[in-house]
Parts: sequence; structure tokens; C-alpha cells
Amino acid sequence: MNRNPLSNNVLLNLDIQRLNKMQEVAQNAILNDNNVLLLSPTGSGKTLAFLLPIFQMLDEDVKGVQAVILVPSRELGLQIEQVWKKMGTHYKVNMCYGGHSIDTEINNLSNPPALLIGTPGRIADHLDRGSFKTENAKTLVLDEFDKSLQLGYHEEMSYIIGKLSKLNKRVLVSATSGVEIPKYTKVINPTIVDFIDDVKPNQNLDTRIVFSKSKDKLESLFQLICSINSESAIVFCNHREAVERIYDMLLAKGILSTFYHGGLDQDERERALIQFRNGSVSYLITTDLGARGLDIPEMNHVIHYHLPAKEDEFTHRNGRTARMLATGTAYVIIHETEKKSDYFDYGKRRLDVSDAKSLPKAPVFQTLYISGGKKNKLNKFDIVGFLSQKGELEKEDIGLIEVKDFISFVAVRYTKVKDVLGKIKDQKMKGKKYKIEVARQVVKKEEEEAETHPKFTSRKENNRS
Repeated sequence: MNRNPLSNNVLLNLDIQRLNKMQEVAQNAILNDNNVLLLSPTGSGKTLAFLLPIFQMLDEDVKGVQAVILVPSRELGLQIEQVWKKMGTHYKVNMCYGGHSIDTEINNLSNPPALLIGTPGRIADHLDRGSFKTENAKTLVLDEFDKSLQLGYHEEMSYIIGKLSKLNKRVLVSATSGVEIPKYTKVINPTIVDFIDDVKPNQNLDTRIVFSKSKDKLESLFQLICSINSESAIVFCNHREAVERIYDMLLAKGILSTFYHGGLDQDERERALIQFRNGSVSYLITTDLGARGLDIPEMNHVIHYHLPAKEDEFTHRNGRTARMLATGTAYVIIHETEKKSDYFDYGKRRLDVSDAKSLPKAPVFQTLYISGGKKNKLNKFDIVGFLSQKGELEKEDIGLIEVKDFISFVAVRYTKVKDVLGKIKDQKMKGKKYKIEVARQVVKKEEEEAETHPKFTSRKENNRS
């Protein structure tokens, strides 16, 4: 076998000087043992802990899929894919998930990647279609496998593991301990790497209680947002209806936000995250679907409009702030009539926000939509050059750019948007004219999104969040 050495360039590409203790122990276990259970809190670096040994185990002389990573949500998978690409390996990676074009994925798999990431329903679909060969797939990672079990992916995962008959290494990854390992995983007497109690990513977390006079708590949430100095925040709710109600309330009061839950289709979910990531909106209203696996910047503020039923979900939500050496604040809005949660300490310091009346500052950027992407041979440099030359924008006027398969999004300084759209209206980029306009906001929908596969009838990913 022609194994890859762990190059210092990988860590340099990731802007990391050295691995943490958990990553070092996990790397050694995965490289040397056939069955590994990795337990470590949200925000502790688990993704890199299994991607580095995967990189070392890939064989340059072997063609086709060598490692498969199953994830409970497409957002987590896309985040893992981005970390892999940032590592700067020369190995191809593909991400497959429900809501993405199956034809595009089949075309991508015709030139098979060394690393395949996907949601269980979609990977099962590709195995059913014979989209890729399995004889060289030796490594399987089930990331956040506890979440996959909660979402009812038993049949899909059992089917996939049965099809991957040449596996010799299985890695289960979770931020929660005490989860029973299903027999179909064939993970027997695993080497356990347990850092649940050792790594404390939220040790710098300050928790404050905001008491609401009103039972619906909307006014208290509004005042709290007005009190955090126009800084970005994530607001967590237990139900989709509350998410959309809060969005409506903030909009009516002049605060631009976006929302995210399992009832949105994939395009809407990605659009919401893009606009939150690039600063076009400052507030993300979400269910627990937004607690794990999302590629978004770290927040200084996490707001619990509702407390979740379980303590581990409370921990995962708070994992969006106070990571590693950073500090952050979690706010819990409470009304006296609410049923108390056993795990939460109601003796936390109170925060009075009743005097906060000034609206937060409007976002600096606005998102533009471009009707072309990677498959049209467009990249970030093309977009920057076009907006700079044809749109006469300065470097500081252009924010985050995200290029998808067939569409792209770019953040442009709000005060320049109208002018730049006028200047580029009839211009061509790389010899072709693309539709460029202000990206629409996420819209509310009644229908529910679910990933489907005809072989299975179990509950699909995130259809309750």
C-alpha cells in the first residue's frame, strides 16, 4: 500500500499549528484499530480527528471510492466536504444528499472520488442504482451516528453496510455518550476514545436568564436583540411554528432575519445559511436542526427562546459559541408559568433588557444571486474580477462569495448594490451573460421537506426539526 504521510502542509492549509490531545489519540486509534468509537463534545475538532487518518490511509494506486462517511444531515456533510477541500489533498471528494440533483451526482460519480460523503437515504439510492463500485471501500465513518439513529435511519444504514462488503475499518463518532451501538454496524468491542468529560468547549460560556412578563415572550426577545449591540445571534426554538412567528415579529419591527428548519427545501435552507454567513442578515431563527453540523461563523450570542427537552441538545445549541478559548453568552428567556427543566440551573444571573429600545444597525451587505456556477466554469476570481472591472467595485465592497454547481452568491456592500446592478446589466462574464439580481429572502412554506428513497419507509432526515 502506498500510504500518504501526514504532511505539515495539511495543518498549514487549515491554519492549525498542532492537533489537540483528542485529535492525536483519535488519529492513533483509527490508524491502528479496526473498530473505533470516538466521543467528544461539539466544537472539539472531531471532523479533523477522523479526516486526517482517512487521508493517511488512502492509497494513491487504488481507483474508486476508498472511504465512505455517512452523516445525518446534508449540512454536516457539506461542512466535512469543505474541511477536506481546505486540507489541500489531491484526492477527489463528492457529497451526495437528498434535494441535490441525482443526475449531477451520478455524473460526478462516473469519475469516482476517493472519499464519498453522504446522507443515508441518498447513498442507499446510489448503491441501488450502482452509481459507484464498492470493492475498494475499506473505511466507513458514521458521523453523529446518534443523530442518525434518532432520525430513524436504521434500515438505510444497515443496507449500506451490507453492500460495503470489503470494509475493514469502522469508526463511529458522537458528541453524546451512552448510545447503544446497533448490531448491523458490525462494530464489536471498539476502541473507545472518550473525551466527553475532558474537553470542555463551553468553559468560557456565560449563561444569563431573561424573565419575560408576557407568556409568548416575543417582546422580551425583541428587547434582548436590541440590547446586544447589533451583534449577530442565533435564536433557538422547539417548533417550526415558533421559528416563523418570530421571523414575522422581527420583520414587523424592522429587524431583518432569516429562518431555518426542516420544513424548507434544500435550496431555501442553503440560501438562509448563505445570507447569514455573509452578513446580509444578522439573526438566524432555527429549530435544533441548526444546533449541529452547520458551516456558519462562531457566534457571541446564542438565545434560547425555548429550552430543549434534553440537556444534550442544550449543550449542542450552546456549542455555537464559546468554542475553545473564545467567550460567549447563552440567554434563556423564561416565563414564570413554564414547566421547569430538571437539567437547567434557574439560579443563573438575570439580565434586565426592559430598557433596550434602539433597533440594531442594518446589515452592511446584501446578497446578489448569479445564475452560473462551477459547472459553468465560474469561480470566485471570475466574479471578483467582473464586479471590480464592470461594476467598478472596490475590494472592500465585496464580501463572501459562494460558488455552487449552477448558481453563485456574492455579498456586496448594501449602499453599492443599486449602482452596481445598473453598471453590469448588459455586461458579459467570461463571454456569457448571466442573470444577476438581489437574492430573494427565504419564504415560508407549508409543505414539509423529506429525503425519499423507494426502498425505505422510515422517517427521513430532519423532518421533525
